[in-house]
Amino acid sequence: MQNGGILLGIDFGTGGCKVSAVSVDGSLLADASVEYPTEYPRPGWSEQNPSDWYAAMRKALLEVSEKGADLSRTLCVAFDGSTHNAVLLDSKMKPVRKTIMWTDQRSVKECEYLRENHCGEIFSTAYQMPAPTWTLPQMMWLKANEPEVLQKTKSVLFVKDYVRYLVTGIAATDYIEAQGTLFFDMEKMRWSRALVELSGLDFSALPQIVKPSDIAGKVARQASLDTGIPEGTPVICGTSDSAVEDYGAGAIEPGDCILKLATAGNVNVMTSSAHPFKSTLTYSHVVEGMWYTVSATNAAALCQRWFRDTFCAGEKALAESSGRRAFELMDELAGKSPAGAGGVMFHPYLQGERSPYWDADLRASFTGVSISSSRGDFARALLEGVAFSLKDCYGSIEEMGLGVKRFFLIGGGARSALWSSIISNVFNSTILVPVPGDASYGSALLAGVGAGVFATPAEAVRKCLKIGRRVEPGAGESEFYLKLFKKYKAVHDALAPVYKNKNF
Repeated sequence: MQNGGILLGIDFGTGGCKVSAVSVDGSLLADASVEYPTEYPRPGWSEQNPSDWYAAMRKALLEVSEKGADLSRTLCVAFDGSTHNAVLLDSKMKPVRKTIMWTDQRSVKECEYLRENHCGEIFSTAYQMPAPTWTLPQMMWLKANEPEVLQKTKSVLFVKDYVRYLVTGIAATDYIEAQGTLFFDMEKMRWSRALVELSGLDFSALPQIVKPSDIAGKVARQASLDTGIPEGTPVICGTSDSAVEDYGAGAIEPGDCILKLATAGNVNVMTSSAHPFKSTLTYSHVVEGMWYTVSATNAAALCQRWFRDTFCAGEKALAESSGRRAFELMDELAGKSPAGAGGVMFHPYLQGERSPYWDADLRASFTGVSISSSRGDFARALLEGVAFSLKDCYGSIEEMGLGVKRFFLIGGGARSALWSSIISNVFNSTILVPVPGDASYGSALLAGVGAGVFATPAEAVRKCLKIGRRVEPGAGESEFYLKLFKKYKAVHDALAPVYKNKNF
């Protein structure tokens, strides 16, 4: 049976749901992606409607089935999702409000309070510093501004856990997801009652914690009718998208470094032990005993989507009529501009910034614009600006002294040959691009572990991972980008005080 079976990985990223159907030898049989909206009711705010996730999953599963994947042969399913996003549920397990997303910046004051009054306790317990991206300050904001929401909240789940609850009827989360809340005790590997009390949540509302590869239920009858997955199919708990995509891309050894070009951008370095650092994030790895350090920018491919929707109506129309992707046409536009984008420079702070500045007041900007600047210059400057932002994040990794042996490039942006080349030149390093190399594929491999197809998570990767291409830097280009990166830093340093000044 297993020889013809299917492993399903279902990813709930910040921008949409992706499903991958994978054979037991690791071959991708079919995949599909469906976007869902993010609402921005105020500058710096970011929310999603939980009902959109299940609907997107159903559409993606239908597309995968239409592409030839026989979902009736599914052996096991695993979910993953963007972390920090608390789904607040009432006594009937219905959402109390829209979910505040990890990109939301509304809890700046709460973070200031936590830094001034509980910084040492939080960092020593949770290995992280307070910032608006975490669940703890988000809940404190609700406590101060929407207290009725917390009063109605009887259960708390997170994105992938909520959808898995709808599929199985069982509520649980995994310990890596729990680490994204800022009220998890890293040493004792359990919820911290003291930190939960700061949040305003009732401790009893928090879910049971299991391992990412544990079976956390089976597909229920209604979910089977909705999705085409057989009733009774085992469902793995899964984990955060960041953890599972690092794993699925092949980063399973200390010194492996992930460069991520998805909605957000990450620089993740795998380590054999935890390395808490005040300007980075620290998480457990899917491979037990390993950890990874995260330095992250809020907006990467999100910038490209914003540029597409705001300035590229022509490319979108042509894509619809020709069957091509708008991003491919945007790449062709950017490719007409030389390295350095004719002097135009982009800083990707569309939603403030995390690493290395942790500054919610920063805003995106195009600078260096002249009368001769073209749309192609703007398109290329955007790609270069995101690459520089990742390089800026990497500075924290260098400051920590974490050794890096090899770089893997993942995320939707990795499909762009131009963007991949820019990344390679900015980092002056060989870049490995795995295939498929995304979160849904990593979740499918994890499903294989849960189903007993693979003995361990590491075995699954070693048997299945493929490197699609290697991207090599050019000496001249790397030297040029090194000089340009110094200018990028200088522009940030000059503009940051302007954004911080509340008198404007």
